[in-house]
Amino acid sequence: MTKPNISARTSVLLAAFLALSASVASSTVPTVVPLPAGVTVRAVDGGPQYYGKFPNALPATPNYFPVGIWFESVLDPTDVPLDRAAGINLYVELTADSNVQYIRDAGSYAIPSWTSPLASGFLLSDESDMWAGPGSASWTGNYPGAGTVCAPAESKCGFTVQGTLLNKAPANTMIYANYGKGVTFWESATEAGQFVNTYQQVVSADNYWFTDPNICAPTEGGVMLATPRALTDSECRKASNYGWTVERTRAFVSPKGNVPVWAFVELGHPFTEASAPTITAPEIRAAVWSSIIHGARGIMYFNHSFGGSCISQHVLRDACGAAIRATVTAVNQQIAELAPVLNSPFVDGVATAGGNIDTAVKAYNGSFYIIAGSTQTGAQSVALNLKCGGGTSVTVLGENRSLAMANGSFTDTFADGNAVHIYRVEGGNACGVSGKSPAPTGGVIAGAD
Repeated sequence: MTKPNISARTSVLLAAFLALSASVASSTVPTVVPLPAGVTVRAVDGGPQYYGKFPNALPATPNYFPVGIWFESVLDPTDVPLDRAAGINLYVELTADSNVQYIRDAGSYAIPSWTSPLASGFLLSDESDMWAGPGSASWTGNYPGAGTVCAPAESKCGFTVQGTLLNKAPANTMIYANYGKGVTFWESATEAGQFVNTYQQVVSADNYWFTDPNICAPTEGGVMLATPRALTDSECRKASNYGWTVERTRAFVSPKGNVPVWAFVELGHPFTEASAPTITAPEIRAAVWSSIIHGARGIMYFNHSFGGSCISQHVLRDACGAAIRATVTAVNQQIAELAPVLNSPFVDGVATAGGNIDTAVKAYNGSFYIIAGSTQTGAQSVALNLKCGGGTSVTVLGENRSLAMANGSFTDTFADGNAVHIYRVEGGNACGVSGKSPAPTGGVIAGAD
């Protein structure tokens, strides 16, 4: 299958040129506002219209942000409304007896590993980088637990697995694949890059930092350090590490920003070991927003509990999800409300923070939105400064409070490592960033809304 010829930079430049041309044609010539040193405007990976390139596409409209659930069953028309009530708008992988018509009738979308004329994509094998490895040996057709995977038995055939499955995909369909610790921890940049760039048009990797009993080891999470070693709990069990996984995956995408990268967050107790942690509601919220801060263009929830006090294949639907359902629903509702913001350009380098937080600044409808997540376990007070803030106050979205802003700066508190605040700067921004597209000359076209 031929990969789509995508250039986010080309689409951005074209959009800016068209905006400029339209203004000239109406005799309203916009000015170009130079950005402060170190500040750049960056489109979302793949560009805002990316999904619209494919048949039966996911919506390419600004108000759609993929929030999916992994390996569900849809056997009854009431299943989808139940999931939609929790904010789910996409099913990634389905049981073979699921009815995709029910999904589409309810206004949701599906990407299964089997063909359907109603599907919005095709899923390749999950985590083939781990169970088959980075190599082009023959694949027996077996999956783990069904017998020898590669031939010869000691060889690696993950590239063959993905290529074989790709050849079975419907023509021109959007291909999605998820990878794991092979891409993020174990493989060379060349090997990981082949997985990430060769077989699919949307990619993700799953590292379950809050619940995986092995992920703190020096050969896994420890590789994020210059000198790998076992991570302490305070270093390992952190929401900000979910953002690291997104950045790690994005780093292998070539050209940079060429395709959307999605993120995985677990909902229950996905490991059988009783000693493994169970994720909490605040941890889920923080992991989701950390992923988005670092560029994730979709969130996928792992919806199964294989251990702990409640075993379930449907965490959000079953009693097992009672402790987290309200938080997950609230997070997904906020994502839906902010979808036009999340699909708008990043303004990199405009914000600096006097504390341990990760930030993403978005320009939308003439205003700045700042998503900020703590990266330390303890409480902290953080001053944020915008190089061209321009606002007079800051609204903290979803928290029913506001903060004073003076000379582009404001201060807020972060209670712990799961603290996330989303700010809207009231009164516009002195950068003149419209939120539509970067300008072609390093500045921003003002007045092009």
